[in-house]
Amino acid sequence: MDDPERILVIKLSALGDFIIALGAMRAIRTHHAAAHITLMTTQPFESLAIQSGLFNDIIIDQRPKKFDPAGWMRVRHVFKTGRFNRVYDLQNNQRTALYFRLSQMMKPKPQWAGTMAGATWRDVISSKDTEPAALRHARLLALTGIENVQGDDLHWLGGDHTALRGLFEIPEPYVLIVPGCAPSRPEKRWPADHYGDLARRLYGWGLTPVIIGTHDEQPLAKIIAGHCAQAIDLTGQTALSDLPTLGRFAAGVIGNDTGPVHMIAPTGCPTWVLFSASSDPKRHAPQYPWVRTIQRSSLDDLSVNDVMNVLRARDFRT
Repeated sequence: MDDPERILVIKLSALGDFIIALGAMRAIRTHHAAAHITLMTTQPFESLAIQSGLFNDIIIDQRPKKFDPAGWMRVRHVFKTGRFNRVYDLQNNQRTALYFRLSQMMKPKPQWAGTMAGATWRDVISSKDTEPAALRHARLLALTGIENVQGDDLHWLGGDHTALRGLFEIPEPYVLIVPGCAPSRPEKRWPADHYGDLARRLYGWGLTPVIIGTHDEQPLAKIIAGHCAQAIDLTGQTALSDLPTLGRFAAGVIGNDTGPVHMIAPTGCPTWVLFSASSDPKRHAPQYPWVRTIQRSSLDDLSVNDVMNVLRARDFRT
């Protein structure tokens, strides 16, 4: 019996980008149904990759520094022992360009799909700054013969909604509030006082605000609860895998341009994402018809009335 085809998929970060790339990853698995597929990613996304069931093996990229010969030897060892026939580079940055160079030292050289000069299949359209990542992934895969790339609805992720609601005593209908973002990107965060005023008004519409986020975002939740005592604070209490479950049954979600919003949007939950000038909704917003975006140069200049003027009670699921 012939050895199975050996495929490497590279997607290193970040959470929102990883979720977007899952559609391309699933299309690769469907196309190479009998192949041994390895994912190269970073530690935060290992659990998601395992739960997806798309991969036979997962390699954690250690991201060696420029002057780290031992680290680069480990990367070279990955390509040497992996004996990959084909590589799908869904990251396409300077780091994976270096990995491409290393791969070309192997014998035989693996086929490579990416943006690098010399790749077997090269996306030469310079659209990284103007086009959604999902469209770029689809175009790249089309060059290799993989068609019909669809977004992944995360149906495989999450648990029992009734049990989750019972655990946290969440009344329906509820609306998810995502007030946080990466600590290194404070410019992407709408003021917590504004979220608090918004939560109070949404409760007046008959929607229970449910605040989600990490333990570090509990101070934001406290500010929101100060405006709306009926808000339920789940910050620091949920796993990433709980978010799609909550999203499937929520009336809607409102939040910053951050990973948890990207995990909720694919479930079909009506979604409103708030953007500053630091990121482009055309590139970074989830690409679904039920997603709406609101942008200001600075989120400090986005008033609660501005947001309420975009929201419509009929757009929430009840």
